[in-house]
Amino acid sequence: MQAVKITDKVYWVGAIDWNIRDFHGYSTKKGTTYNAFLVLGEKPTLIDTVKKEFYGEMMARIKSVIDPKKIQIIISNHSEMDHSGALPQAVAEIEPQEVYVSAMGMKDITAQFHQDLNLKVVKTGDRIDVGGDTISFVEARMLHWPDSMFSYLEKEDVLFTNDVFGMHYATSKLFDDENEERLWLYEAEKYYANIVLPYSDIVLRFLDQVTKMGLSPKIIAPDHGFIWRKDPAKIINLYAKWAAQAPKNKAIVLYDTMWGSTEKMAVQITEGLRQGGTEVKQLSMHSCHRSDVATELLDSSALIIGTPVLNSGIFPAMADVLCYLKGLRKKGLVGAAFGSYGWNGAPVDELTKMLEGMGVEVVAPAIKSLFVPDEKVLASCRDLGLTISQKIAEKLK
Repeated sequence: MQAVKITDKVYWVGAIDWNIRDFHGYSTKKGTTYNAFLVLGEKPTLIDTVKKEFYGEMMARIKSVIDPKKIQIIISNHSEMDHSGALPQAVAEIEPQEVYVSAMGMKDITAQFHQDLNLKVVKTGDRIDVGGDTISFVEARMLHWPDSMFSYLEKEDVLFTNDVFGMHYATSKLFDDENEERLWLYEAEKYYANIVLPYSDIVLRFLDQVTKMGLSPKIIAPDHGFIWRKDPAKIINLYAKWAAQAPKNKAIVLYDTMWGSTEKMAVQITEGLRQGGTEVKQLSMHSCHRSDVATELLDSSALIIGTPVLNSGIFPAMADVLCYLKGLRKKGLVGAAFGSYGWNGAPVDELTKMLEGMGVEVVAPAIKSLFVPDEKVLASCRDLGLTISQKIAEKLK
C-alpha cells in the first residue's frame, strides 16, 4: 500500500473503510476514511493514527515513504477510537521521542488505554519544532469532543482538523478537486447534522477565533473524507451556514404506522403544508434511518411527529428517533404531534411533551384518531399543516 503525496513534505498514510455501514447509530452508506498524516523533515512526525483494525494498512503506507522507526513525534488531535485506536501499537513499534495531546486528550487516552504512552500536553498557542518547519496548536474543545484540537504546519500551510470539516465518505480520490460536489455534498451535510450540530454555537465562535488568528490555510486535512486543497474555503463557508441554522420554509412530517391510520393523517398534514407553500418531507420510519432524518431536519423550520400506540406507549421506532434528535439540539423549530390509538390515546399526548423537551415551539394540541381517521380528523390534519405553514412564514418575515 502506498502513501499519497499532499505536499513535498506531507503524505496521507491513512486507511479506507469501504464496508462500514453503521457508526454508533449513524448510517454510513458510503463508508469512511480514517486519515493519518506523515510530515517529513529532520523530525518526521505522524499526525493522528487510525482505527485499531487498520493499523497494518497505515504502517504499510508509512513504510512506502520512510522507515517508521525514523518517526520522532506523534500528535494525537483527537482521542476517539477511530483515530487513537492504533496509537498504543504505533507508540510500541515506532518508539517516538514525544507524543503530543491536549490536556483533555491526556485524560481521555489514559482512561481508554491504561498505559504509559509518554504523553505531553500542548495548548492553544504552543509550537513545536519538527525540523525545518513548525507545528502550532489550536484547541477546539467540543468540536466535537472535549479533547479536540487542530495542528497547523506553518511553512507548508496545512491545517490538520481531526473530525472537523470531514465527512463519512470512502473514496480513492483523496482531494476535493477529484470529487464531484453532487456526490459528496449530502455526506458533508449529513456529517454536520449528525455529529457537529449540537455544537453550532461553538462552531461560530471558533470560526471567528480562527479568523482573528489570521489562519487561512492553503490545505485543510480532516480525519474523515477527502482533503481540501483546491477550495478549503468551501467547507468553512458551509460550516458557517449550517452553524447559523438560518430558518427555511421547510417542514418535516415524521411518523410510523401499524395499520395505516397514522400514515393517513401524515399524508393530510403534508398536503396542508404543501398547499401553504412550504417545502415538506414526509418521512416514515419504516423506510428512513434516523441519521437521514437528522440531515433533513438541519435546514427545516418545523417538525411534526406522529405515532400509533403500542402496549400503551409510543411506537418503538418513534421513541428511538426522537431520543436521537433530542441530543442534536436543533434550534428554531415549531411543531405539533398527531397519532392514532385503539383504547389509550395518552401516548400521543406524550409526543407533545417530547417536542417541548426538545425545545420545539408547539403550535397546536395533538390531533388524535380513534382507530381509522374519519373525514373530520383528516380535515383537522390538513388545517394543522396550513397552520404550521403560516407560522413558518411569520418567522421568516
